[in-house]
Amino acid sequence: MAVTTTLKLPDKLKVRIARLAKAKGRTPHSLMIEALEREVAREERMKAFVQEALAARADMESGGAAYRAEDVHAWLERLAKGGKPRRPRPWRR
Repeated sequence: MAVTTTLKLPDKLKVRIARLAKAKGRTPHSLMIEALEREVAREERMKAFVQEALAARADMESGGAAYRAEDVHAWLERLAKGGKPRRPRPWRR
């Protein structure tokens, strides 16, 4: 069930939204909903990315496997070309 929320938009922004919505054959409401959904999803992905990076850093600091950048880049290039290359060996565990 949708809940009504009121936003106070600056006049210039409201005009821009209305102009864009009209050009796309949409309502300003649908355009704003889509923009909000996209931004919330982006923020959620960024939060998950930061959490994953912090966990990886903690793993590295506690002695996790480390790989040379050039080995990883070469592996990724072979992988991108459609091959099934062996993963690089860590230089530190």
